[in-house]
Amino acid sequence: MTAPALRIVRAGLFDTLQDLGRIGFQELGMPTAGAMDSVALRLANALVGNPDDTACLEIGVMGPEIRIEADSARIAVVGPVAPVLTDVDGGAARPIEANRSHLLTRGQTVRVGMVDGVPVGYLAVAGGFALAPFMGSLSTYARAGIGGLDGRKLRDGDALPLALADAPARGELRLGAPFDYGAGPVRVVLGPQDDYFSAAGIAAFLSGPYVVTKEADRMGIRLEGPRVEHANGADIASDGIAPGAIQVPGAGQPIVLLADRQTVGGYTKIATVISADLPRTCRLLPGQSVTFTAVDVATAESARRALEIRIKAAVAGLVPARPAGGIDLAALHGANLIGGVAGPGMPGWD
Repeated sequence: MTAPALRIVRAGLFDTLQDLGRIGFQELGMPTAGAMDSVALRLANALVGNPDDTACLEIGVMGPEIRIEADSARIAVVGPVAPVLTDVDGGAARPIEANRSHLLTRGQTVRVGMVDGVPVGYLAVAGGFALAPFMGSLSTYARAGIGGLDGRKLRDGDALPLALADAPARGELRLGAPFDYGAGPVRVVLGPQDDYFSAAGIAAFLSGPYVVTKEADRMGIRLEGPRVEHANGADIASDGIAPGAIQVPGAGQPIVLLADRQTVGGYTKIATVISADLPRTCRLLPGQSVTFTAVDVATAESARRALEIRIKAAVAGLVPARPAGGIDLAALHGANLIGGVAGPGMPGWD
């Protein structure tokens, strides 16, 4: 018997293993990497019963086809993506639901299609992957070839070893409701070099809108819009770069730095996206527009606490998922099935 694994029958466009990142090594020049959408990764893990920092498959744009090479495996795909399940021996393919867990058995395959409207989705498997972490994380940092599976995106034929040969016995779960990432202008805290910009430059940055260009990846997204004017030049002595830092090179067009950002840089930074708005910023696609609004640190911290409360509420609000072809009892019990009934003696009955 071979070791339990997920076999990549056909790789997607850019599938990598990611967790919540490689924390605590930026002083050594090591980027954190990690999930672009940490909220979706945590929800995927919750659906299969994992700790929220367990590594998942981050699906970039187009997903893979995977085969279960274990007695059983429980998976969950989270995001706007439509997986399709094929049974053992090539049985009929049928769509299965995203945003819920599924118990699969040896030989079944799942094709994960296009991610619709955002850059990434996530596939979690109960127990996670039996791979050795690097600097405490399984996150893939492909630019340096570290983490994940040999430090690279997945290829046809790869086998991802599973920590469990059998999925724990339990019922299946689904999200109680789609997670609300928020809307409106992305909130930023100005600085640390906002004094390098003219008042007109800061006003232009906060007026927008900016359009995401095609130069968008895990490292960052370049924006195109009103030119941000410098007052004291675009270059500084290199200093540290926080998640969501917004650099403005000499051309005056902002760059939002994301999961695979470098740890230091020499362009002036006009602002930093608050951590509560970073997941939805990471969901922007080329061609989409974004505006920014400035908030103070206290507001940013309050927003972060509020986000954590909403994530925990979403996890606490997972509900039993109906079996394939069955009745969603949770939805049935929650519906007002008699609200439209009328009869003698009731209002509106003549």
